[in-house]
Amino acid sequence: MGFIRILIELSLICMNPPRMSCLLAVWLAVVLSGIQAVDRSNFKTCIQSSFCKRMRDVVPGHSPYRALLETLELSNTRLTLQLINDNNKVRLLLELYRLQGNMTRLKINELKPLRPRFEVPDVLIADPPTEPLSLVSQDEGGVVLSLGADARHLVVSARPFRLDIVEGPHVLLSVNSRGLLAFEHQRPRKDTSSENDSEEVEAEEDAEDQNYEKEEDQADMWEETFKSHTDSKPNGPTAISMDFSLPGVEHVYGIPEHAENLRLKTTDGHDPYRLYNLDVFQYELYNPMALYGSVPVLLSHSTQRTMGIFWLNAAETWVDISSKAAENTDSVQAPSKVAQTDVRWISESGIIDVFIMLGPKPTDVFAQYASLTGTQSFPPLFALGYHQCRWNYKDQEDVRSVDQGFDDHDIPYDFIWLDIEHADGKRYFTWDPAHFSQPREMLQGLVDKRRKMVAIVDPHIKVDSGYRVHKEIRSKNLYVKNKDGGDYEGWCWPGTSGYPDFTNPEMRSWWASMFAYDQYEGSMENLYIWNDMNEPSVFNGPEVTMHKDALHGSWEHRDIHNLYGLYVQMATADGLIQRSGGVERPFVLARAFFAGSQRYGAVWTGDNAAEWSHLKISIPMCLSLGLVGISFCGADVGGFFKSPSSELLVRWYQTGAYQPFFRAHAHLDTPRREPWLFGPENTALIREAVRQRYALLPYWYLLFYKAHGTGQPVMRPLWVEYPEDVTTFTIDDEYLLGRDLLVHPVTDEGSKEVTVYLPGTGGVWYDAFTFQRHEGGQNLYVPVTMSSIPVFQRGGSIIPRKNRIRRSSSCMEKDPYTLYVALSPQGTAEGELYIDDGHTFNYEQKKQFVHRRFIFADSTLSSSNISPDSQFSTASWVERVLILGAHKPSSVTLKTSGGSVASLEFDFDEATSVLTVHKPGVNAGADWTLLFQW
Repeated sequence: MGFIRILIELSLICMNPPRMSCLLAVWLAVVLSGIQAVDRSNFKTCIQSSFCKRMRDVVPGHSPYRALLETLELSNTRLTLQLINDNNKVRLLLELYRLQGNMTRLKINELKPLRPRFEVPDVLIADPPTEPLSLVSQDEGGVVLSLGADARHLVVSARPFRLDIVEGPHVLLSVNSRGLLAFEHQRPRKDTSSENDSEEVEAEEDAEDQNYEKEEDQADMWEETFKSHTDSKPNGPTAISMDFSLPGVEHVYGIPEHAENLRLKTTDGHDPYRLYNLDVFQYELYNPMALYGSVPVLLSHSTQRTMGIFWLNAAETWVDISSKAAENTDSVQAPSKVAQTDVRWISESGIIDVFIMLGPKPTDVFAQYASLTGTQSFPPLFALGYHQCRWNYKDQEDVRSVDQGFDDHDIPYDFIWLDIEHADGKRYFTWDPAHFSQPREMLQGLVDKRRKMVAIVDPHIKVDSGYRVHKEIRSKNLYVKNKDGGDYEGWCWPGTSGYPDFTNPEMRSWWASMFAYDQYEGSMENLYIWNDMNEPSVFNGPEVTMHKDALHGSWEHRDIHNLYGLYVQMATADGLIQRSGGVERPFVLARAFFAGSQRYGAVWTGDNAAEWSHLKISIPMCLSLGLVGISFCGADVGGFFKSPSSELLVRWYQTGAYQPFFRAHAHLDTPRREPWLFGPENTALIREAVRQRYALLPYWYLLFYKAHGTGQPVMRPLWVEYPEDVTTFTIDDEYLLGRDLLVHPVTDEGSKEVTVYLPGTGGVWYDAFTFQRHEGGQNLYVPVTMSSIPVFQRGGSIIPRKNRIRRSSSCMEKDPYTLYVALSPQGTAEGELYIDDGHTFNYEQKKQFVHRRFIFADSTLSSSNISPDSQFSTASWVERVLILGAHKPSSVTLKTSGGSVASLEFDFDEATSVLTVHKPGVNAGADWTLLFQW
């Protein structure tokens, strides 16, 4: 069994020389890293996290905070105002900014902190541009500021402190309306105060003395223990909390990562949603516990408006959500009673730094968030193909055999992956000399077939004096430090490991340099990278991660924890770009992430299980990530842990083929599960699912190009495109790819039918395979067999496909396109095609790309250039045009930009109302027109 194999392997490390504590740590490492299902008791609940418990013990009521209006200062770019806590007289500094793009930024920090508090760097792509705030009115009760639009104002109430953003008579959002603002100020520990404390500190301490004594009596404020781990908390309590009220809102989404439904649930009577990057193996479903990544962005949606709250804090964070009927909250003029959702954010340290994105449309919120943290990186085209992975392909011959197996069974794929066993003793940037002695030969074999490889490079480094990577990081003093100033060490796959301090730009720069071809021995241009375990995972650490009192320069790990994974992926992506001289686009997969991680590559949903429930939950998990900017998401096909039935495996391939990141992966303790090992019938079903993915690669590539340019999610909930259709607000078993494809995977065992909701009353949808037309605005009963993947194309759209499927996406580069024109009830349709070289930054740096618009209207289908200033030549052409919902024409005529005119052959299927135009033969980058005589 894999359990025994790993235990023996790690135990042998500990026996040379014998170390009992090491052996105990090995056992702990194995258990925690997932040989068994997750033990929930290894991870904190709110009541076990002292700051969460303290903050949650504060009940809604009258806030102790008051705005000191006499301190108000208003400049052209911001408003500053002091707040005072009337209980302890501690003052805070409030900053308000009106940002371009219909956003408001709110920052709160201590006015005179004993030491600086952490403010998150490197997540925002730039300082957000501001717009002028103007004073509308002021009296002893507060101030009113204009937010630009005539009817939109920011109301600051003084006693108690409260903010309201109003539009006309309606309150859009309130801050501290429930009185839950809390800001634990820094203070000297009374039993360790130095006689040399400054007079200012002494004065502050005297002023707060009564309250300080009260706070000192609370447990766990200066030291906290969980299991066998003690957190020293040298800076004492520093937690923050803020509440937001959303009148008229019943549906909120986001704050991934959780194995949860798309619509977030109320946490009344339960734990809040936790954001704290952790290595959680075979995680529980429908649970607010933390998982691998954290994006502190929450979206609200109603038929009137979509808004977003971005809580920029990288410390451990909890989010409470409650819903109730509210009075006197939606109007400043007259009482009324409407639904309301209240959200409370609680973080362990840092400052309050919040961006309120006012929409009002879903697309506006996506654009607003993208303007802050950037858009999804534009992946190379081949990264959108199929990826074959396993822990572990055992040697070069195994890799060659699997590669050949795909050819023998006529299944396309683009990447084969190597897990941790490929390296020499799990020393990353190396190759096992016994099993992967000729990596360049192996990689060249893939190059010859126009395929690629991914190798794992984790951010824990084996402590070994003979290991160059370790020696260089130690000599440069670039490891994370423990609380006593020595190099922090913990247990992970190699045994005793050091953890590079990726918050240090020097460390990131050095790490990036290691991907150069002369540094990463055996690497080639077709080798890409997987960053696993980047939460960071520490097998013998608290909650399987790093101690909070570890040090990154002057900052504690508690301040930066959720940033660590982002920095690892950032440095790796930079390395892949640098190794090509800035020419080639990288591909990097990471497990841990934060706001802004979308700029650096892909993520996946972690160590799932081969269970139907895990297949089903992959849909809302990826939808939630797409809503907060991370479009390149997928789940391990087949489930990482356990062995799937053949039915589950087929259904998972069918689902994965229609998710942005398409990879099969398996635990080393499971039987081999390459696609051809489950019998000819299942092999054929899997082959067909993978081939459907490859046929649609032109559409996938277009969607990622648009996501990169605009921030719109690739895989999106139905309500994004149908924001006034309340039926869509809770649907998370089907979704849209872009605007034009609706997918309802079969995710229940033994299904004979599914019910698909087709949105858009007055519109139509076409079955993507039978071309049967269906009216929008209905629940459609769809019988299914094992070959069924319910996919529908929106009437009014044009989607390009490549139907000549080859062994990899690169082999299809010059192949022709087929256009699928799905007519609306009005007889119109529109779509786009995007083409570039598929792998470089030339589309951006040299404007080398083709971007075409197709329009069908007035019996004419035309292709025009969306970007006249771009230049790129393609060998691909248009092979066929299928028009769905058509009538039989008397003739079809092609007119080219050169003035030539030709009659084209066509077929018409009366049973399906599909018109097929054969061999237009026009270049995919050219202007042309098809004229239909009916």
